[in-house]
Amino acid sequence: MKKTSYSTSDYKETAILVGVTTKDQDERTTIEYLDELAFLAETAGIKTVKRFTQKLDTPHPKTFIGKGKIEDVLSYVKELEIDMVIFDDELSPAQLRNIERVLEVKILDRSNLILDIFATRAQTAHARTQVELAQYQYLLPRLTRLWTHLDRQKGGGAGMRGPGETQIETDKRIILQKITLLKEKLKKIDKQKSTQRQQRVQLVRVALVGYTNVGKSTIMNMLSKSEVFAENKLFATLDTTIRKVVIKNLPFLLTDTVGFIRKLPHHLVESFKSTLDEVRDADVLVHVVDISHPNFEDHINVVNETLKDIGALDKPTIIVFNKVDAFTYVKMDEDDLLPKTKENYSLEDLKKMWMSKVEDPTVYISAVKKINIEELKEVLYENIKNTHLHIYPNQLLY
Repeated sequence: MKKTSYSTSDYKETAILVGVTTKDQDERTTIEYLDELAFLAETAGIKTVKRFTQKLDTPHPKTFIGKGKIEDVLSYVKELEIDMVIFDDELSPAQLRNIERVLEVKILDRSNLILDIFATRAQTAHARTQVELAQYQYLLPRLTRLWTHLDRQKGGGAGMRGPGETQIETDKRIILQKITLLKEKLKKIDKQKSTQRQQRVQLVRVALVGYTNVGKSTIMNMLSKSEVFAENKLFATLDTTIRKVVIKNLPFLLTDTVGFIRKLPHHLVESFKSTLDEVRDADVLVHVVDISHPNFEDHINVVNETLKDIGALDKPTIIVFNKVDAFTYVKMDEDDLLPKTKENYSLEDLKKMWMSKVEDPTVYISAVKKINIEELKEVLYENIKNTHLHIYPNQLLY
């Protein structure tokens, strides 16, 4: 995972990352996930100072990691006065409560961290409502840990109910009411957006999709000559942005959408379904891939799975491999008898491999360095023109 350059003052808190290698997740995958978790932490202004991993058949039901490993984490937390510990998987309410009792610092899991980033990134009322709904849905089953200071009174028998239990029930009712209100608010916003979509002029709709931080917003800015917010952080774009773009004589609507990521919290996916309507309603998808990322194939699979979940996988698609300027590989000597690994494939090798097995049109570009942009425009033009003629056969192109 590529790093952004930060000064020490940019970090507000320090953290330890914790991951588990299981029978369903090998060590290499665990390292990749922790790399991504570190980038998520960095995006949230958190400095990662140490990683702990453990091999288990399945995560420990009470503390996610074993007793010995959590004691190792505790020693490190106390020695360096670490602010928080972040776990790479979603913790159950019981795990969260137990781990907090042992470590006595702030505990986050991947879902909680992503929700926090989304909360700071949400700009419009629509995005803020979606994030707030996801936060309350995440919080609801975890209320008990917020009231551990009002636990059952020691020595109390039947009838000695602690005030914390009453407060928890009150809070549950309040949160359930808020969830209901937020869902109603989203329904109204969704209805308004649906009406707006129906009232749009008869133009082909093209949606930029892809893993987070692959350069969708940069491509959007380049093609539309607009100033959509773009930076080298995860989830720079939450709100859907739509611009009218003209290539040659062909106008079309281009939409920039929120990036996808592995282990995206279920509540967040549910809350952002209305934003993903722009993808569902698109006539053409432009799937942007960071070709310089060592795990770009995994990213493609994550995006395709998400598209499948929302019923958009079968749409006409153009695959844009971005960041060719950042692509690197390890060149092997001609007399090297070892088999090639993915780190040894050149960009030309990958082009041949991908061109031979992908039916969708593919383009290799650098949006930042303006490499192969004319080729991208030509591919877009041909595909959008054909789609336009198919959807609007009686409408003349300008």
